[in-house]
Amino acid sequence: MQGLTKRYGATTALDSLTLAIEPGEIFGFLGPNGAGKSTTIRLLLDLIRPTSGAAHVLGFDCRRQSHEVRARIGYLPGDLRLYHNYTGQETLEYFGRMRGMESIDGASESLADRLEFDVSRKAGAYSKGNRQKLGILLAFLGRPPVLLLDEPTSGLDPLVQHTVWDALREVAAEGSAVFFSSHVMSEVEQVCHRVGILREGKLVDVESVSHMKARAFRHVEVTFAGEMPGVLDSPTVREIRREGPVLEYEVTGEIDPLLKEIAPFHVLDLRTEQATLDEVLMSYYRGDEQ
Repeated sequence: MQGLTKRYGATTALDSLTLAIEPGEIFGFLGPNGAGKSTTIRLLLDLIRPTSGAAHVLGFDCRRQSHEVRARIGYLPGDLRLYHNYTGQETLEYFGRMRGMESIDGASESLADRLEFDVSRKAGAYSKGNRQKLGILLAFLGRPPVLLLDEPTSGLDPLVQHTVWDALREVAAEGSAVFFSSHVMSEVEQVCHRVGILREGKLVDVESVSHMKARAFRHVEVTFAGEMPGVLDSPTVREIRREGPVLEYEVTGEIDPLLKEIAPFHVLDLRTEQATLDEVLMSYYRGDEQ
């Protein structure tokens, strides 16, 4: 993507996005609703046209060679719609024929088994989780070299989420590029190599996951018996609540500095909670404003 821009009158949905995703890379595209994530995906698929700039997939221009681009992409939309009267098997076969496949490949059958997905039922009878499983199978159909996934594990239980993460790692190891949006911090940490942070149509930052985790923070709640420490003077530890015997801190990076500060005091309980993805994104946005 080079200077990719989309405007609707006076509203800029995407502002000069320049970004490259490499083969074999799992890239997380992060941002709140309305940030421009879906606009980016629609531009790549030529469902909408850019105001300026250009995008290419495997060397093909997304606008002028959109058929060639789509033929090489596996796509999972955020709001998946299915043919209710088709069974899962019939749906896979239908889209497989559109991809030029004479029959469903063994990889798809294997993934259906791993997802514990019943292909014999009609799509109209599927739960949200099973509809999502079918959408994942359709995106992976034929092992396309590029995957565009919008919230791929939405509605799935934790065990199935891990199965999807494993499948993403496997196709990336085979050389496919995976580009997906997510609001789940654990998902981003588990599978992404890099992330792009988007806000109001602008790319705020591109980071490796390891760097993002180092910048992320956690909430630490400490309950004391008796005397409590004073306000800490530390660039990585910030007190955010003092209520009775309880102190709550926001800790960036390692927790060791806080543990050393509270070690002289009698600690009854210590609880830690990872920041939500929204909070991590806000930390990037605050830095951008500063």
